[in-house]
Amino acid sequence: MKLQLRLFLLLLGLTSCVSQQTPPLQPIAPIPSARQLAWHELEYYGFLHFAMNTFTDKEWGYGDESPALFNPTDFDANEIARIAKEVGMKALILTAKHHDGFCLWPSQYTEHSVKNSPWKNGQGDVVKELADACRRHGLKFGVYLSPWDRNHKDYGKPRPSFVPSNEDRGKPEYLTYYRNQLRELLSNHGEIFEVWHDGANGGDGYYGGARESRMIDRKTYYDWPTTWSLVRQLQPNAVIFSDVGPDIRWVGNENGYAGETCWAMYDPIGVNGDAPAPGYTRDKEGIEGHRDGKQWLPAECDVSIRPGWFYHAAQDSLVKSTERLFELYFQSAGRNGSLLLNVPPDRHGRFHENDVNALTGFKRLLDQTFVRDFAAGAKITASNVRGNARQFSANNIVGGKQETYWATDDSVTRASLVLTLSKQETFNCVMLQEFIALGQRVESFEVEQWDGNNWVMAASGTTIGHKRLLRFSQITANKIRVNIRQAKACPTIAKIGIFNAP
Repeated sequence: MKLQLRLFLLLLGLTSCVSQQTPPLQPIAPIPSARQLAWHELEYYGFLHFAMNTFTDKEWGYGDESPALFNPTDFDANEIARIAKEVGMKALILTAKHHDGFCLWPSQYTEHSVKNSPWKNGQGDVVKELADACRRHGLKFGVYLSPWDRNHKDYGKPRPSFVPSNEDRGKPEYLTYYRNQLRELLSNHGEIFEVWHDGANGGDGYYGGARESRMIDRKTYYDWPTTWSLVRQLQPNAVIFSDVGPDIRWVGNENGYAGETCWAMYDPIGVNGDAPAPGYTRDKEGIEGHRDGKQWLPAECDVSIRPGWFYHAAQDSLVKSTERLFELYFQSAGRNGSLLLNVPPDRHGRFHENDVNALTGFKRLLDQTFVRDFAAGAKITASNVRGNARQFSANNIVGGKQETYWATDDSVTRASLVLTLSKQETFNCVMLQEFIALGQRVESFEVEQWDGNNWVMAASGTTIGHKRLLRFSQITANKIRVNIRQAKACPTIAKIGIFNAP
């Protein structure tokens, strides 16, 4: 009898413990996929516009260029990857084929490629060399394959009445060609982290010798869902970029900035309010995204280090300054986006020294800014902690672990965190990060400093997302307060950092 009573009391105690556990925090839809979460961590990577245009001094080739024109005198993929790594980039995306249709790998589906150029006697493969170099230097590798091809004879032709393959019956013949080339790129170059499609579609071209303008219905011509399913099949971890995603969105400008308000959620809309497609969206809405968007489509901010996207000797003196690149980082990666910085190799096949100098200075500024986080070791208090549970403690915001965060009770969407430093410090930059695996929540916040008598506003912002960086006039204090003023649901803050930018 005594044993039964002891068992009963033990079970009662366990039941009581279970009933008092803090309820799990529910995500708010939409939330990022695993591949999107991995992409968010990259933040800054490079674009390489290197192709026929490098040798013709054009931005958009017409498609009638001779393969003999492509002949870099000293292409060095290893040096390109090494420099990219040294200046802080985490990946490189190569223009494997631009609008002129010239392919930087020996594609078996066209003669318009490096296999018919004098470079390495037609035995060269820029894509393979760069993919291998990226792996050697610990960089991820991505490919750009232009949907528009101003050289191919079948681009923009009417749909055939009959083709041998049932899969392609009634579809443009060019689609078979495009997907075959995509299959080559995604099957023979190791792991691909991003597949890049732009929105340039149709117009003047050479088209197999037919000098004419061919326009397509960009909403239907490419049958994008089928192409994207091929990417998923061959490279399941790759994110797909276009004006409409399905993983990463264009930010709506080529100047490298996201909106000060920038939601990862975004539902692209066609120009006339109809169905969207790459090259057919209200693209300016991509700058901020949509608070109540149903898709997780974070913003990639593309910009070139030069006025043009391809190398032009006349622009050697027009490279963006170190300070401008630093500012762009804050306006892209620091606003819940990523910075995709184009650095075009020259006709030798290398980065120009002016570009390298600007990139090196940019990396130096990043290092000087983030070398020391004054928040590390701070004493932290919160106005509310979810269920007063240790797993949601305010101390999680400086723990350095990606899987931990501070959270409040479900009913609390306005809350504060106070960080007390060990001594007075001078700083001018604050970083905030949400635990976005559970969705993006914060709509507005403030950062205040304690002047010894009162709380004084230092900065304020709207969205946070994966990362928000705010710079302000330099202050000296030993205490700051972060106020979450409005949130869609109880806030989840993963990290707060305090820095001093040069």
